[in-house]
Amino acid sequence: MDNIKITSGKYRGRSIKSPNSRLTHPMGAREKLALFNMISEYLPRAVVLDAYAGSGALGIEALSRGASYAMFVEKNPRITGVIRKNLAELGLAEQASVSEWDAKNFLPPRDFGVILADPPYDNFDLRGIENLAKFLKKGGVFTLSHPGEAPEINGLILQKTRKYAAARISIYTK
Repeated sequence: MDNIKITSGKYRGRSIKSPNSRLTHPMGAREKLALFNMISEYLPRAVVLDAYAGSGALGIEALSRGASYAMFVEKNPRITGVIRKNLAELGLAEQASVSEWDAKNFLPPRDFGVILADPPYDNFDLRGIENLAKFLKKGGVFTLSHPGEAPEINGLILQKTRKYAAARISIYTK
């Protein structure tokens, strides 16, 4: 397994494990830092959804930066085991939950103030993204890492898009 560093906050400099899997694509440190700088005002005490969670790096970064709770959604059971281990090693298990769902069928028990979506680019499915967007609280922020142009997402307003190599990060609000 590879290691990913937490870039800021309470757990800055700590490492978490990333599954060695072609099913995940960890966001680069530069992109992750830019993403969290763009949404920093939304994080204190936020309830966060890390969708397509992979290692859980984005949700853990949000917790490190002051979010009160994070739910991690990943459909692969082997990968959810890595997320659980990362949370336990950082002492974050009480501030988080991990669910095995496909994004297009996800039905959470609550709405979220921040949704972090980093879906696989080779199988980008707007239906899953639009399903997740339904669970964003009014006044919340939805972040999407994606290839190509920023998609229109029903019920959300695109605020900005930044390009980083082949990836783009778009910020939406409700």
